[in-house]
Amino acid sequence: MNVHYVITDLETGGVPLHLYQLARHMRDRGLGVHVTCLAPTGPVSRMLADAGIGTTACDARGPWDWSAVERLGGVLADSRPDVVHSFLFHANVACRLLVLLGGLSADRLVCEIQTVEVERRWHLIVERFTHRWCRRVVGNSPSVVEHLARHARIDADRLVLVQGGIDPAPFQQAAPADRASLGLNETDPVLVWTGRLDPVKRLDDLVAAAAIVNRSIPVQVLLVGEGPDRARVEGVVEKSGMGGRVFMPGRRTDIANLLKLADVFVFPSLTEGMPNALLEAMAAGLPIVATDVPGNRDLIRHGETGLLARAGDREQIAGHVSKLLIDKRLRDRLRIGAASATITRFHIGSTWRAYLDLYALVAAGQQGS
Repeated sequence: MNVHYVITDLETGGVPLHLYQLARHMRDRGLGVHVTCLAPTGPVSRMLADAGIGTTACDARGPWDWSAVERLGGVLADSRPDVVHSFLFHANVACRLLVLLGGLSADRLVCEIQTVEVERRWHLIVERFTHRWCRRVVGNSPSVVEHLARHARIDADRLVLVQGGIDPAPFQQAAPADRASLGLNETDPVLVWTGRLDPVKRLDDLVAAAAIVNRSIPVQVLLVGEGPDRARVEGVVEKSGMGGRVFMPGRRTDIANLLKLADVFVFPSLTEGMPNALLEAMAAGLPIVATDVPGNRDLIRHGETGLLARAGDREQIAGHVSKLLIDKRLRDRLRIGAASATITRFHIGSTWRAYLDLYALVAAGQQGS
């Protein structure tokens, strides 16, 4: 079976990194695998190439560069895949346009959405009117599937849940990174966040909450990642008075080690799907404070695997962090609960099996769910 993955871009972020792991696993299972992105090559393109997986870039000059759709059509015509699996809004739309234009069979197309869209509602309108030009629409969490059914009105028989997961072993076994190498002192607790620097991640709320905690418990904050929101976040940090206590080391490949040095993981997003960063923190056995939003609440059970706070409520986020720093018994209980959940409920093995079953269904041209 040959599977061709299509994605909007291959910049470092949750969905491209998920695709990287998926493509590697399917290649190792004996499937023919190729990855095409609409945008120019990115860091994940190089990771895929280093893993021996073929990649193509359509070099789109912007989100509405329709010549990239033509180039994508040519790539797919040459590869003649059994299954086309697309990720992210623009890649999904591009593939569906090829179906409309006769360059791709809808019966071979699987489109995946990995977030609960709240900022660009028009995306849901497009989904409503184009989802019939693919075989299945995949959501990676119950919240995403429910959102698509309710707000994009995607037919129930076309929606399928393939729940995200993680291999917890590397995170459980990792050694803590050296604090001094990051500019951190050895005594004050460390709050950590990892991900793509993007406005939807609400890092201004995290910085403000840390400043509140810092009034009574000196804390250090580690914001790990890169993205378009970096300059703004740096400005927020400077204005907060936390400049000497917030560290932004950029993109790192030692996330497991960085998580192991931390005391609390804070995740204040406005919206998520099935966030890899949160799964990684759970696997590392970190006590977690996350916002009570779709995606996060699929993973975090309040008081069992973490603590949930209202999105945007900086005082409540700060209160939960302070509680965890003070109460060791609570920290330990949440550590155990979070790590256990990644083994029993969110193991990546179940995710890979669900994808394989879906590909077999699509490639065989069967009708059923």
